[in-house]
Amino acid sequence: MMAAPGTGLFIRKSLDSVRHDASTTGMRRTLGPLQLVFIGVGCIIGAGVYVMTGTAAANYAGPAVVLSFAMAGVACALIGLCYAELSSVLPVSGASYTYAYAALGEVIAWGMGWMLMLEFGLAGAALAVGFSGYLQSLLADFGIHVPAALATSLVRAETVPGGVTFITGPSINLLAAASLAVVTAVLIRGIKHSAAVNMFLVVVKVAVLLGFVAFGLSHVNTDNWLPFVPENEGGFRYGVPGIFRAASILFFAYLGFEAVATAASEARKPQQDIPIGILGALAVSTVVYAAVALVMTGLVSYRALDVADPIAVAISAIGIPIVALMVKVGALTGLGSVLLVNTYGQSRVCFAMANDGLLPRAFAGIHPRFSTPAFATIVIAAISAIAAALLPITLLADLVSLGTAIVFITVAVSVMWLRTSHPELPRPFRVPLGGIRIRGVWIGTIPTLAILACITMMGPVIADIIGKALAGEWIPSAILMIYIILGAVIYLTYGHRHSRMRATALAAAE
Repeated sequence: MMAAPGTGLFIRKSLDSVRHDASTTGMRRTLGPLQLVFIGVGCIIGAGVYVMTGTAAANYAGPAVVLSFAMAGVACALIGLCYAELSSVLPVSGASYTYAYAALGEVIAWGMGWMLMLEFGLAGAALAVGFSGYLQSLLADFGIHVPAALATSLVRAETVPGGVTFITGPSINLLAAASLAVVTAVLIRGIKHSAAVNMFLVVVKVAVLLGFVAFGLSHVNTDNWLPFVPENEGGFRYGVPGIFRAASILFFAYLGFEAVATAASEARKPQQDIPIGILGALAVSTVVYAAVALVMTGLVSYRALDVADPIAVAISAIGIPIVALMVKVGALTGLGSVLLVNTYGQSRVCFAMANDGLLPRAFAGIHPRFSTPAFATIVIAAISAIAAALLPITLLADLVSLGTAIVFITVAVSVMWLRTSHPELPRPFRVPLGGIRIRGVWIGTIPTLAILACITMMGPVIADIIGKALAGEWIPSAILMIYIILGAVIYLTYGHRHSRMRATALAAAE
C-alpha cells in the first residue's frame, strides 16, 4: 500500500490506499441497486417537500416555488453526475471526503469531512424539527396537545417585512430530539435491518404523496397560482430574487445522493450500483417534488403555508378529515425514513475520518454483534438532537444548504483533478458532454456547470446571512464561524498529529 508523497497539510491519499480501505472496512456488502435507489429517495424526499416547500413558498417564491425546485434540481443533477463518476472509480464509504483526500490533500479533505458533518448533522436536526411539527398536528387530531414549551425550539423564526428574524423563548423541542433517539436505535441494529425499514417507509411516503397529488389536483383553485411570481416586497421576499432564495434553501433537500455515495462500502457491486442509485433517486425525487409543490400552492394561498405542516394545511382545505389524517401519517413516515438515511450517511463519514486517524479511533469502532459503527452513530445523533431541540428549521436549512454547496463544488473539482492526473483509470461511468484540456488540465463541461450552479445556490444564502449579521441578527453567522473555528482547532491539535497517511509517509521517509 503506497502513501502519497510528502507529510504536510496537503498530503494526498494514494488511490491504492483508498482501494485498500474500501476492501477492509469490516462492514457487510448487502445493498443492491434497488436498495440504493430507495436509500436515495428515502433521504431526498423529506423535509424539503413536507416542510420547506411551505416556508419557501410563503416567505420567498409564492407559487413560483415550482421553478425554485427546478433550479435546485438542475444544479443537483449536474453534481449527481460528478458523484456517479467518482463513486464508480472510488467506491468508498467516505464519499466526497475521501474523493477530496485523494484529489486535493488532507487539509481540504478535513474541511470537506467537517462540512459534511455540519451538512448531515443540521439536516438531521431540520428533519427532526419537521417530524415534531407533523407529530404535534397528528396528536392534536386525537385531542392530545403537547405543551409548546416541550415542542418548540429555543430559537424561533418570525416573518417580518423584508425577510425573517430570529427570537429566543423559554422552550425546547424534546419531540424532535426523541425522534433522533429512535432512529439511532434502528441504525445500530445493522444496515440490512435498517435498509428493510427504510424501504417500507419509502414505499408508504411516496404512495401518500402520489395520493395527495392525485386527490388534490381535482380540488385545485387556479386563482391561487395568480400571480405566479408575486411582486417583490423588498430583499428576497418574492419576485425573481425570491425564486433564487427559495432555490437556495430547497437545495439541501437533494442531499440524498450523498448518502447513496457513502453506502459504497456496503454495496454489492459499487462501481455499477452506486451510479444507478444516485441518478435513479434524483430523477424520482425531482418529479415528486415538482408535482407536490404545484398542487400544494393550488389548494391554498401560498401565504398560508408558513407552518410546520404545510401539506396537512393544504389538504385540510378540501374539508375531508380522513384524507388529512392519512397525509400526516405519510409525512411522519417520510420524515422518519429521511432521518434514518441521513443519520446513516453522517455516521459513515465519521467512520471514514476516524479510520484515517483524523478523529479519535473510537468513532471507527465496529459493534461486535451488529457490524455497525455504533459509537459514531450515537454521538453524531446526540449532537443533531441538541441542534433540533434548540434551533428553528429555517436557520438549519440555510446552514445545511451552504455546507452542501461547498461540498458539491469540491466533488466537481475532484472529478477534473482525477481526469487530469489519472486519465488511465477505468471509469464504468463517465460524466457526459466531455471537456477540453488547457495546458494539460482537463476542464469538464458538466463539472464546470455544476460549480457555477452551486455558486448560484450559495449566493442568496451568503447574502442573507451577511445582511442579517449587519442588521444585528448574529445567530446564523455565529454558529457558522464557531463551527469553522472548532474544526480548525480539532484538526490542528488532533487530526494532523494522528493522521494515518502522515504517519505512513513519515515512516517511509526514515
